[in-house]
Amino acid sequence: MTIDFTIIQYTQLFKALQKQGFSFQTFSEFIEQPKGKGVLLRHDVDLKPENSLKTAQIESGLRIKGSYYFRIVKESWNEKIIRQIAELGHEIGYHYETMDAVSRKWKLESKKNKSTEDLIDAAFEEFCKNLENFRKIYPIKTICMHGSPLSKYDNRDIWKKYDYKKLGLVGEPFFDIDFNSVLYLTDTGRRWDGMKVSIRDKVLQTPLQKKYHFKTTSDIINNIKTLPDQIMINFHPQRWNDKLFPWTKELIIQHAKNQIKRFFVK
Repeated sequence: MTIDFTIIQYTQLFKALQKQGFSFQTFSEFIEQPKGKGVLLRHDVDLKPENSLKTAQIESGLRIKGSYYFRIVKESWNEKIIRQIAELGHEIGYHYETMDAVSRKWKLESKKNKSTEDLIDAAFEEFCKNLENFRKIYPIKTICMHGSPLSKYDNRDIWKKYDYKKLGLVGEPFFDIDFNSVLYLTDTGRRWDGMKVSIRDKVLQTPLQKKYHFKTTSDIINNIKTLPDQIMINFHPQRWNDKLFPWTKELIIQHAKNQIKRFFVK
């Protein structure tokens, strides 16, 4: 039996995609000029940035480029690692969560009389400040929301009032990809059919999205010839490990998280 979510499986998936003729792009490259047969490679660095450095090195060894989205919290942010990943040729993006961050801050400060519009304004202000600080070490061109599954607020709500493109940003995956023609695969929930337990990391279920159902990495590899020409694959690098203890710990923690998220979905 093949053990999933190991670095071995991670590498085998990339090699299988390359063998099938897929090229890999960062998100900004995809926005500017999408490949005819290509994978938009995305990574959400929610935790353990050292794992992201490992996957970035593996991809670089395979001559693959992708986009790495870092949160501005201590669990994700590591300036040294961000620079190292960028030096390997990968794109760095901002994994924003300011609706959630500001709402939690206000809760601690007992600001109960604030409206949702007040929250959006404050979240946008916080976003701009974080983006400016981020751009001191990397010229951020793309962003991607962090799901914040336990929050009642969707971090994308700031774009109901403001326009991120006026900030010199070229794309946000949940707004700037046509999921009628681009298949979305994500390891959310530490499984490839995690849409069932996902609060926000999911897309419109177009006929293309409904056509494909994978549970394991091996399922994708075994059906590689059936995949459409354009795919966005999203990885959470903290989930991928060959060492027994961290692999098992991630399995147990994610299983518990999925039960909680399943409750919220219902």
